[in-house]
Amino acid sequence: MGLRDTYAQAIQAAKGHFQGHAEERDGKLYFKGTIATEEEKNAIWNAIKTVPTWQNDIVADIQVTGAPHQSAGMPQQSAGSGSSAAKTYTVKPGDTLSQIAKTQLGNAASYMTIFELNKDQLTDPNQIKPGQVLKLP
Repeated sequence: MGLRDTYAQAIQAAKGHFQGHAEERDGKLYFKGTIATEEEKNAIWNAIKTVPTWQNDIVADIQVTGAPHQSAGMPQQSAGSGSSAAKTYTVKPGDTLSQIAKTQLGNAASYMTIFELNKDQLTDPNQIKPGQVLKLP
């Protein structure tokens, strides 16, 4: 059974919402693109996380545009400078919350702010995993 079959639910959750592509390559499933809302992105991640080995099988770069949902085939482009777009960061191997806080927020001591925003998926600020998509202030 290929990864595409294994992650069919995630791919189905993405259809019509996700502007980008999902493809199997080198034994991993790659998601790259944009999605309108944090809720839609979370639906994709929730489907991905139903498979116990998702951390080993998925490489995802899913950016939230903050734009209202458009029908499939009509991608909505974000202006990029608007403050309404939710900021996120996809954890890479070797990352720590303090490193992410320093590079993304300018202050390593702000790691608890990131932790508090992501309590829905984090239980310990010292335990983050590659592939997790963290909300940023």
